[in-house]
Amino acid sequence: MTDDKIIGIWILGDQLWMGQSALQSCVDKKHHQVIFIESLRHAQELPYHLQKLVLVWSAMRHFAEELKQAGWNVTYKQAEDFQTPLIEWIQQNQIAELRVMTPSDRPFAKLIESLNLPCQIQFTPNNRFIWGDAEFIQWASSRKRLIMEDFYREGRKRFDILMVGDLPAGGRWNFDKDNRQPPKGKLKLPEALWFECDRITQDVIDFVIQSPAFKDSQKYWQIQPFRWGVTRQQALQVLDFFIQTRLSNFGPYQDAMVTGEQTMWHAMLSPYLNLGLIHPLEVVQAAEKAYYENQGEWELNSIEGFIRQILGWREYMHGIYIYMGEDYPTKNWFNHAQPLPEFYWTGNTQMNCLYQILKQVKEIGYAHHIQRLMILNNFALIAGISPQELEDWFHAAFIDAYDWVMQTNVIGMGQFADGGMMASKPYAASANYVNKMSDYCKNCYYNPRDRTGEKACPFNFFYWDFLARHYDSLKNNHRMSQMLRNLERMSGEELGKIRDRASEWHKINSLT
Repeated sequence: MTDDKIIGIWILGDQLWMGQSALQSCVDKKHHQVIFIESLRHAQELPYHLQKLVLVWSAMRHFAEELKQAGWNVTYKQAEDFQTPLIEWIQQNQIAELRVMTPSDRPFAKLIESLNLPCQIQFTPNNRFIWGDAEFIQWASSRKRLIMEDFYREGRKRFDILMVGDLPAGGRWNFDKDNRQPPKGKLKLPEALWFECDRITQDVIDFVIQSPAFKDSQKYWQIQPFRWGVTRQQALQVLDFFIQTRLSNFGPYQDAMVTGEQTMWHAMLSPYLNLGLIHPLEVVQAAEKAYYENQGEWELNSIEGFIRQILGWREYMHGIYIYMGEDYPTKNWFNHAQPLPEFYWTGNTQMNCLYQILKQVKEIGYAHHIQRLMILNNFALIAGISPQELEDWFHAAFIDAYDWVMQTNVIGMGQFADGGMMASKPYAASANYVNKMSDYCKNCYYNPRDRTGEKACPFNFFYWDFLARHYDSLKNNHRMSQMLRNLERMSGEELGKIRDRASEWHKINSLT
């Protein structure tokens, strides 16, 4: 490499921190060029939540300013596509090599490879995750089955998190059984940390509101008040706030759902982690450090449960995405083909659990993991909704959604569309689960105990209809044996009524 070779760095919207590998590969700030691009065409691929657009673009603009102040030569462009401003910038600055940190999302990597640019493109390693891509592939290749618990334990040992020598702190790897309490009694819930908009964020909000490109999305999503953080400093504030006010009590009620409570004890860090504003290892290490500093007062189940979500689940989801083939997003093991109900977009449904969560998603683009898995995913699974349509909706609706996140969580975990590559059983449940883990059923039009009556909860008749439809596919799964035995004991008359209710629901909702 000659001294006068100009290197350009293209920073993507989910790679927003100084430690990212493309920036780190260039030590001479003044000699190299950095570019950020807001592509309107890319932002219209799905009807994305308006707050997701504001979050990404405001965070990009803030990080661009941060780099300028640090001495980098920064160009910021808003354009119809990516290729046009890239070519113009490359030619103007006589750039010989364009460096991009390898995208986390496979489609975006292909998009970059397809660009016809007048310079060489060099991908640098993606260092946004705790496990490197090659490390996960090596681990997975040696396994007969990719069990998350095995991966999590390996991660604890490999990165020395909550370990005492070779043994787990507290003598157990997993305290999950202590973290499934229903929301009984009067809970004293902690406040969330939100932020006021600054000038940069308000400029983005004004642009999105005024742009004709996003008029249709305004039918579904609320853009104001926008209260998310948009800088690394704010992301670190959220982390510190969570550790100080929520972490010690995070565990017991992490699966609980309460009307009007948008955040419960959850950390609300996923949007910042997925933008690259904060690194998962620093989050895990901060939680571990806080536990050891408060060991006499804090219970280990809360800290272990939180760390398992980051070091275990999040890293596992990304690893599976890297490891699985390119046909993974097309998988549909149950051959489910019903269209996604319109109420996922509008929120207009008499099912109070779905109404409450969809209302929350409309307002802030967020719902916690059980709301996503056991309400939004569960209903689509038992009702036979197309996994691909559901995955598109998740990708559009959530503020922390990206291809690598939603494929594995929806196609794999939520819909069992991969036939069990990830999950050992389908996460299907009746209204009994919803009634146990939430207060939604108290104010619902439907009866959570009724399977066939006029006010029978759709979670009930769809659940049993799901088991009946897929009996042959599920009968060899030992984790489903008890539920299938209950199905076998059901009278033919009752099962017939249940299946009629399921068919009638689809007809009424114009899904057939």
